[in-house]
Parts: sequence; structure tokens; C-alpha cells
Amino acid sequence: MAASALIAAPSRIEAQVKRIRALMEAHRFADALGSAQALCAEVPENRDVLYMIAVSQRYLGRIPEALATLQQLESLHPLYSRLFQERGHCHVALREAEPAIAAFSRAVNLNSALPASWKALQALFRMIQRTGESDLAATQVDALAKLPTEILAAASLFADGELYPAEVIARQYLRKHGTHAEALHLLAKIAMAHGALDDAQLLLESVLGCAPDHHAARYDFVRTLLARNTYANALEELDKLLALEPGNRPFRTAYATALVGLGEVERGIALYRELLAETPAAPELHLSIGHALKSLGRTREAIDAYRAAAALRPDYGDAYWSLANLKTYRFSDDELLRMRGAESARTTAPIDRIPLSFAIAKALEDRAAYAESFQHYERGNALQRVNLCYRADLTERNARLQAGVCTREFFAARAGYGFASAEPIFIVGLPRSGSTLLEQILSSHSQVEGTMELPEVPRIVTELRGREADDAEPRYPPILADLSEEDLRRMGALYLANTRAFRGGKSGGVRHFIDKMPNNFAHIGLIHLLFPNAKIIDARRAGLACCFSNFKQLFAAGQEFTYAIEDIARYYCSYVQLMDHWDAVLPGKILRVQYEDVVADLEGQVHALLRFCGLEFESACLEFYKTERNVRTASSEQVRRPIFTEGLDQWRHFEPWLGPLRAALGPLAERARVEKLS
Repeated sequence: MAASALIAAPSRIEAQVKRIRALMEAHRFADALGSAQALCAEVPENRDVLYMIAVSQRYLGRIPEALATLQQLESLHPLYSRLFQERGHCHVALREAEPAIAAFSRAVNLNSALPASWKALQALFRMIQRTGESDLAATQVDALAKLPTEILAAASLFADGELYPAEVIARQYLRKHGTHAEALHLLAKIAMAHGALDDAQLLLESVLGCAPDHHAARYDFVRTLLARNTYANALEELDKLLALEPGNRPFRTAYATALVGLGEVERGIALYRELLAETPAAPELHLSIGHALKSLGRTREAIDAYRAAAALRPDYGDAYWSLANLKTYRFSDDELLRMRGAESARTTAPIDRIPLSFAIAKALEDRAAYAESFQHYERGNALQRVNLCYRADLTERNARLQAGVCTREFFAARAGYGFASAEPIFIVGLPRSGSTLLEQILSSHSQVEGTMELPEVPRIVTELRGREADDAEPRYPPILADLSEEDLRRMGALYLANTRAFRGGKSGGVRHFIDKMPNNFAHIGLIHLLFPNAKIIDARRAGLACCFSNFKQLFAAGQEFTYAIEDIARYYCSYVQLMDHWDAVLPGKILRVQYEDVVADLEGQVHALLRFCGLEFESACLEFYKTERNVRTASSEQVRRPIFTEGLDQWRHFEPWLGPLRAALGPLAERARVEKLS
């Protein structure tokens, strides 16, 4: 996540932009306008060039032209805060107070680090005798005035999506001046934007350590905890915030999200509906209600909620993808037409265009329009991958290190270490490999409780790994060799304590609970050290079917390897190799359950599964689809139906376009194995 020490030389276009900016700083607006317009002919969609044209036009008194340029800029870059600030200045020049207020308000909503907009709002509100709002704007002006110039500039860059220069400025400031709460908070927000939640959490903990009354940082800390599924901790932080601002909508919304995450779904829905009654035109609340209803199996109500969200915002990509992600939903022709229109509109933001692409692909797949469907899956994946920083070599490096550290001799030397409990059952594998089905089967047993993809093993790994650059010599997994027997028992006890909040849904003396975080396959060595008596189940699916199913899936978070064919194939191969290693050094520890075998012989596989877990056979496990429990994965609707075979070979409809995937998987394409790790 650290910014590179090397900054590339500016391109010719960047050099031209810098020259025009210098002309503007020298108040040579006519020269700047001519140069910018000439450059615009070459790069007509360049944000900075269009902005400089508009500013120069305003200074030259050509206000209608400036407003027209800003309209063009908004159609291309609708979230650029400075265009709205500039529009506000134009309306001030025309002595139009209300449009100016609307423009400046939009600017600060997008980017709160704009002193000029806040000062303008302060003066405009005072002029029309809206004293309270003028005072609020003045408070913001004073707050920004207290910030170091560098951090103010970096915060503004961040708000407009320029993450790299913002990070460089913030890090340089910290190196020069030492700890500064706002600089650390900004780096945390940049980490959150990159999806580097480990870094974000550590940075936010540092902020709150030196500035415990920093409520914005505490709320971002809550957001990070929610993203990491650590809902109990999020509720603790929200209690502190709500004690100060009990009516705060974002805090209450986050509280509802945490309740749903902990399995208190009905309480969460009630709070969402309370918020919705206050603001019925809030599409994101309809979406959240839909997700909660879906987890309870109330599909009809979930569909109504998703449709309500889409009706309120026709380009709301997440609403349409949520419908597609039900897997059983079929879009009407009118809905497909609306999705196509929204996806192709120039004003649609990438955050909506991505899920729209996946939803359109699913609608076309259901219509057997496989060629066009594949094009949209490719488009959605390509757009999503731009936002990610996944590196396949780091995944493969971890697999090699695990094999090097976690040998048969290593485990033999630590026999008897860890926490003796056999409560957890770990289901690992790749997403879309049948792990939710296995969890539903097991949780139908009277002695087993289903939970979710628990965040506790990744949390322990983060703690062991510490803060390190991707290219540094890793502390984990080598640090496993340094853990004492007492360390491991303490960590095992903490795992059980921290996961207790996700359990308790079943009455009686339940003996086991399930942790189905799929990526835990990479940490089976750690799991065995923590819980030598725990059962581990590997949910396996044939390579082509599993990998393509992942390629078709837009995940809410994580699983960054799934957005490119090459990355998926490399990840699958690395997973199989590492599982072969665990089989070799921990013989009998892991039960491999092949998804295709479960579909072909449910009863036989259920008997084998229960025997492995030391459980008596119960017929309810064969009728898993009748189990009423909270299910929050992409397969939630599918596991509420009896086993069906039509999904096994869905990938074959797309076989003409899967040559690169088949080649990359090699013998693993259809239930073969690769050589074990050396």
C-alpha cells in the first residue's frame, strides 16, 4: 500500500496542463484559454483541461460559455467537486444566490476540504439571513484553517479521486512532522479506498489512540470493522458515537448493518424500516432491507425491496445486481432495456456500471444469448479489476512459505499444542465450490450451528503478519515457528471468545459451530496449531466450473483474484497444490468433499460427512433446504431448494470462450490433480 518512491516523469499532456496552470496563476487568462482549447481538441474528455477552460472563461467575463463548459465537464466527470465550486462562482458573478448555494453545497458534499466553497456559503447564507447555516459554514471554515496546508491539499485530492498524490503528500508530511491525527486519518481513508482494510484498521486505531474524540475517524473505524465482519466490535464503537448523537442517521444505519451481521436480522430490519420512514426516498435503505430479507429466505419481499431501490434510482447498479444475484430471479424485457440504457449512459458512474454489466450478463445468460452475455461478464470484470491491486505472485509466495514452514516434522514437534476444543468445524475451499451447501447440510444437524464466513482467522493472521510492505520479507508464516504452546492456547481461547457473538442461535447443548471462511485454506497450518482436534472440510469443485462461476460473480468485498481469467486459474492451481501439501503433512486431518459427488449421491456424501465430524446420522441433513437459518452468501437462494443437477455444467454454454481458462488450468480443468509442492 505504501506509495512508490519513484514518480514517473510527466507525460506531454501533463506538461501542457502544468504550463496552462502557470498561465492562469499569472492571470494570463486569455493565453490560458487559447492553449487549453487547443489541448482540448486533442484530449476532449480530459477533466483538468475542461476545468481550466471554464475557469479562464469566467475570469474573462464569459459566464454563459463557462457554464456550458461546466455542463460538459459534469457529463464526463459527475463527481468532480471543483466543477460545482466553479459553477457556484459563476452564479455569484451573475448575482444568482440560490443556484450558487446549490452548487457550492454540492461541491462540499463531494469534497469537504474546499475552503473557498465554505466561505462562499457562509457569505451567501448570511446575505439571505439563514444565520444557522451561515454559522455552520463558518465552523467548517475555521476547522479547515487549522489544518496544515499540505494535509488540506491532500484531503482535497483524495476527495476528487486522486489517491496516489494524496498519499504521497500525507506520508511526506508525517515523515517530516511526526504523528498527526488528520494525516493518519487521511491515510486510513486511502487504505479503505484501496480495500486495504488491515492497514486502515491499524491507522484508525492510531488516530483514536492520539485523538479519542475524533468522531469522524471513529465512524470510519466502524466502517472498517463492518467491512471486516467484526460486527460485535463495530457495535461497541457505535454505542460510543450514538451516546453523543442519538439521532445521527449514518450511525443508526451502521448499527442496523451490524445487527444483521450478528444474526439479529429482525432487529436490524426494524431499524432500517424506522430510518426508511424518515426518508422514504433513500434507495440504499431499500437495498439493505432487501439483503436482510434475502438472508432470511423471504425472497418475494427482498425482490420488492430491490425493485423499490431501482425505481428510486434507475442507474443503481447494486439494486439490479442484487436481483441477479438471487440466481433464481429472471429479468423482464423492460428491466433489461432499462439496465442497458443505464449501463451505456455516459453519466453513469463506474461504481454503478460494474454491477450493471454483471446483471445484464446474467439476464442475457438466462435468455441463452451466451456470446453477448460473455462480453458483459468480461466488461464487468475488466472494470472491477481496474479498482483492485491483486497480485497473484503474493498468493503463490504464501503457498510456498506455508509448505516450507509447516512440515510433518514441524507439526510432530508441536503435538498437543493449542486449544483442546473440537467445537469449530472449518469449511474451506474456493468461493462458488459448494461450501454453503455443505454448511447448510451440517447446520441442519441438531448438534451443529451454522454461522457465517467468520473473520477471526484472518484477524489472527493480520496480527501475526504485522504491518509490512508486500515486497518485504514476510513475518507470517515463518512466525508460526516462534509461537509457544501458551501463545497458541491463548489465541485459540480468544478465537472462541470472539466468535461467540455469532453463535447461540440454537437452543440445547450444541457441540459444534461452523466457520466457512473459504480462504482459510491458506492457513490450515495455523488452524491445526490452534485447534488440533477441529475438523476441516475442503469443499472442492472441478476447475472449469468453479473458476468460471467465480468469474461470473461480483463479490461484495474481497476475492480480488476472481476478476481476470489468468488470476483465477493461478489461484485455483495454487489452492490445489497447497491442499495437497496439507494432505501430505496432516494425513486424515481434512475431508475433501467434491461438489459433483454431492449432487450425484447426496445421501452417501451426507453419511460420509457426518461420520467424519463424529456425528450420528439425522434425516434433517438430507432435507437441508427446509432449514430456517440466516444465509448470507451468493448461494443463499440455491441452498433453500433441493439438490439440482442443471447447475453442474452451466459453464459449457460458454465453452467457446473459455479456451484460455482451460489452457491455464491444464489437467485441473476437470477433476484432475497437479504435482504436490516440493
